[in-house]
This record gives sequence, structure tokens and C-alpha cells, in this order.
Amino acid sequence: MASPSSPDPNFTDRPLRLNALISQLQPTPGTWMLLWAVLIGVGAGVGVVLFRALIHLIQGFMFGEASSFFSTWGHWTLALIPLLGGMAIGLLRWWVKDFGPGLTTLIEVVQGSREVLLLNPVTKMVAASVSLGSGASLGPEGPSVEIGAYFSLLLGQALRVSQERRKLLLSAGAAAGLAAGFNAPIAGVFFALEVILGTTFAASTASVVLLAAVVSAWIAQIGLGSQPAFALPAYEVRSPLELPLYLGLGLLASLMSWLLIRLLAAGRDERVQAVVRRLPPGLPTALGGAALGGMALVFPQVLGVGYDTIEALLGRDGGIPLLTLVALIGVKLVATTVSNATGFVGGGFAPSLFLGAVLGSCYGQALGSGGLNLPVAEPPAYAMVGMAAVLAGSARAPLTALLLLFELTRDIRIVLPLMAAAGLSAALVERWQGIQDPGLMGPDPLEERRRSQLAALPVEEAFEPEAPLVLPAAMTASAALARLIDSHGHCLLVEQAGLALGLVTIGDLQRGLSSDVQRQGALCLADCIRTELVWLPMGVNLDRLEDQLRPNGLRQVPVFELEGGAGDHLPHGLPPGGLAVDRLRGMASRDGMARAQARRFQAASERPSIRASATGSA
Repeated sequence: MASPSSPDPNFTDRPLRLNALISQLQPTPGTWMLLWAVLIGVGAGVGVVLFRALIHLIQGFMFGEASSFFSTWGHWTLALIPLLGGMAIGLLRWWVKDFGPGLTTLIEVVQGSREVLLLNPVTKMVAASVSLGSGASLGPEGPSVEIGAYFSLLLGQALRVSQERRKLLLSAGAAAGLAAGFNAPIAGVFFALEVILGTTFAASTASVVLLAAVVSAWIAQIGLGSQPAFALPAYEVRSPLELPLYLGLGLLASLMSWLLIRLLAAGRDERVQAVVRRLPPGLPTALGGAALGGMALVFPQVLGVGYDTIEALLGRDGGIPLLTLVALIGVKLVATTVSNATGFVGGGFAPSLFLGAVLGSCYGQALGSGGLNLPVAEPPAYAMVGMAAVLAGSARAPLTALLLLFELTRDIRIVLPLMAAAGLSAALVERWQGIQDPGLMGPDPLEERRRSQLAALPVEEAFEPEAPLVLPAAMTASAALARLIDSHGHCLLVEQAGLALGLVTIGDLQRGLSSDVQRQGALCLADCIRTELVWLPMGVNLDRLEDQLRPNGLRQVPVFELEGGAGDHLPHGLPPGGLAVDRLRGMASRDGMARAQARRFQAASERPSIRASATGSA
């Protein structure tokens, strides 16, 4: 028996057992990320609920009490509502100065290429609420996504996590914002994976984004109800032979998406904004509101988010006449452009869905009883597919658009038409606009400045100092690998009979030589060419070089002197007649592009000191 003064062995063992238990329960970094995902989902969900409630409150006041007060003067006083909203936004912008960066800039921040001050997101939420509540022709989804993105970035800054995890938290926040905004968590997840993460996500990444979207949608359902953003009817199928007709709708949707993107870009053009900045504070948005009010006197459907009009187009009561719909497309495009250019705050998802629904309804009426009298589905079916097709082309997110409409309809029969129309629309817009165009998200001003600097530098500024290594196609891969190692190069150009065949990297040679495929003879360079030749003509600038390097995952491309000079489209593959090796002028590379930018920066920084020395002030 232990003496009274000796410690109890059971008592002394308890702290050891407790420490062991705590160490076993210690969350791993992956567990912490899941916990942060839940917190982001709650924050984004609560933020979106408050945002929607504020819009509803302001809208009820502007089109309720204020509209009733002015209505005694006549119907024309409807135009005063967006005018008052524009004045309020102008004064708020004058007081706050800056509502903060958009989603495109936030993506640049987490990639480490930008450092910006994250302003109070509440001011932007209030500005968007006033804009949408007073009739601006924009949507709430963009601000909803930014609410989640802002919250996630502020959390990442507070936790001081790595750049990779900041990007993951941003993706979770964007997914949570979209999921709460549309009550569509699946679409929110794919928006984050498709637009923000791109090809860099893994299974663990998807679980964090998915958890944030689910929690956010759950919070939004508690606060806003379980109904989706707008009611969609059951999708109607008359015949599988209708599917080719949806390709025609996809083509029209791509044109509509391209026009919407171009008009929004025109409103953001520096020359237009220079005129806007010269006007007194508050006047640009007031004039924009007055223009919106004037359009609303004839077409009241252009005011606000437009979900009521979308539901009318999807109804079974005949919808809106064809000629009215055609005119409505033009007026809505102008209203959205004016709202965006004059300083109202909102997103582009809702206008793209509105335009897609109107376009699809026009297309369905033209095919059916309003035109060709074909035995096709009713116009609401085409309106639903048109919504996804225009959103896919303008937001550059075909999977998000497809899953959003599928999630809202819950009808598997709509998937094939959605895939056909949305896929074609997104592909054509990407072809016309280029892969770097941000679409509805709008540009990052700093990124635009960097791209304009690249566009001012000729491609020869990025040439590698060493002469390109050109080897015959019949040379063995082992001999070519030895030559490439001796030259300290990364890739070589393969030629045959004086014409270029393709590029072979050091990795291609290693894979070919280590392959277990049985061959009759030695492996030659021609057998190592894996892809079509990606090249550039002389006369282009470094922005085109970046457009060739980034999507193809290349480090360098050959540049040739051609008779016709540079074309409008980026070349891919060998042109008719081939590329003569004696027309090769050099290899333009990523490293060369960085050196060219550094030289430009150095020259710009030396100019002030040269001026100071010339004036004797330094």
C-alpha cells in the first residue's frame, strides 16, 4: 500500500493520458482547411442573405413608397427611380472613392502577382444593393461571389496561410457565394474549379470547395427559402431529331455573348471612362439612371435583375410577342452597357441569363408557330437552353452554365441540348475573343496595363541568346539528346528537306528512349514529335507570345519570317507549303519575355535619374 506522502500513480498518469489524447485529436492541415471551409460557407451564406434582404428592402422603398409619391405627377415619374439611385451611387462613390477590387483582381492577388488593399466589403455590398434596388440592369450574382471571395481572402490574411491555400480559400469563397446566390451548390463548386482553380485542383481541393458551397447553400435556404433563384418549368422534348436545332441556338448565343462582352468592354474603355471622370461627382450615374428610366418607360422589363421577365418567358401563357422580344434584346444590351459604364455596381450573370432566355424564346417562336411551323418543343424549352448558352459564352464557364440549368430544372433530358448549345457557344467566343479574355468578370486594370506593356514590345525582344538547335529528322534520339544537353537547351527544332516538322523537348526524348516499345531500328527524332508545331511569325508582339505559351504549356516557340507577315489568329500547326528552316529567326521563350520586361522596367527607372542629372538637381 502506498504511503500518504507518495503520489497516486493513477493521478500522475492522467496528464500523460490527456496529452496523448490531445495529440491524437490534433487536427491535421487538411482538417483545418475543412474547418475553414465551413466558416467560409457560413460567412458567405450569411453575407448573401443580408445582401438579398438589403436589395429587397431598397427595392420595396424605391418602387413602393417613393414610386407612389411621384406617381401623382404622371407615369413618366417611373424614370425618376433609377435617376435617384444613380445619384445615391454617385455620392457614395465620391465619399468612398473606391469600392475595392473585383473577382479578377482578387484572383491575381492570390496568385502572388498583385498586392492590393482589401477595402471594407460592406461598402460594395451596399452600393450593389442600391444599384439593383433602384433598377440598374445588372445582377446580384457577381456581388454574391465577391462577398464569399472577400470573406475567404480576409480569413486567409488573418491566418497567414500560404499562397496555395489562399487560392484554395478564395475558390471556396467564390463557390459559396454563387451557391448561395442561385441556391445551386453544384454549379458553385464547378464555377470555382472551372474559373478560379482551372487545371490545378485535386480531390482534396474539391472537398474543401464542395463543403463551403454546401454550407453556404444551406444557410441561404434557411434565410431565403429552399426555392431556386427563379422557377423553371419541366423541360419538354418532342423528338431527338431536334438536337441539331440546338446547335443553331448555340451559334446565335455565341454571337449574343460576344456582343455583350464587347459592349461591356466598350463601356470600360479608357476613353469613355476619361469622359466619365471629368464630370462632377454623382452626375455620371445620375445620367445613367436617367437613361435607364427613359428606356423603362417603353420597356419596363429592362429594369433590375429581370427574373420576373425570365419567368414570364418560361411560362405557358404565350409569353411575349416575337417582335417585342427582338426589340427587348437591343434595349437590354444598351441598358446593361449604360449601367456598367456609368458606375452602377452589379454582376453580368443576370443580364446574360435574361438575354439568353429572350434569344431562346425568339428562336423557339421562329421555329414553331411564329415562323417555320416545325414540330418542335415550345419556346420555353429553347429559352432555358438559351440561358445556359449565353451564360457559357459570356462567362467563359460552360460547365457552370450546364450544371446550373440542370440543377434548376432537375431534368436529365435537358443535358444533351445544354451540352450542344453551351459547348458550341463557349468554344466560338473563346475563338473570337482569345483565351485570355476574362469575359463577364471584367478585366483587372493592372493586368490590362501589363498586357498593354507586352503589346508594345516586339517578339524579337524575347529571343534566346543562343542560336536555335535544328537537327534532321533522321538523327537518332540518343544523339539528339546528347547535342541538346551539350547546348544547355530545353527543346530543338526537327527539320526534313529544309522544312520544319515540329518541336521536340528534352522530356520527349527521355520518354522515347525509356519506352518499352520494341522497334526494328534506333529511335529517330521524327518518332519523338508528339504535337503539332506551335510557332509565331515575325511582326507580332509579346502579348501574342504569351497567348501561345500559356495555354499550350510551352517554354519557348520558334519564330519565322513569312512573306505575308502576322495574321489575325494565332498559328497552330504547319501552314500550307510548310515552314522553311532558313526563315527561322530565333526561339522566343518565357525567360526571354521576363528579360524583355525587366529591361523595359530598368530603362523606365533610369529616365528620372537622367533628367535629374541633366538639370543638376541630383
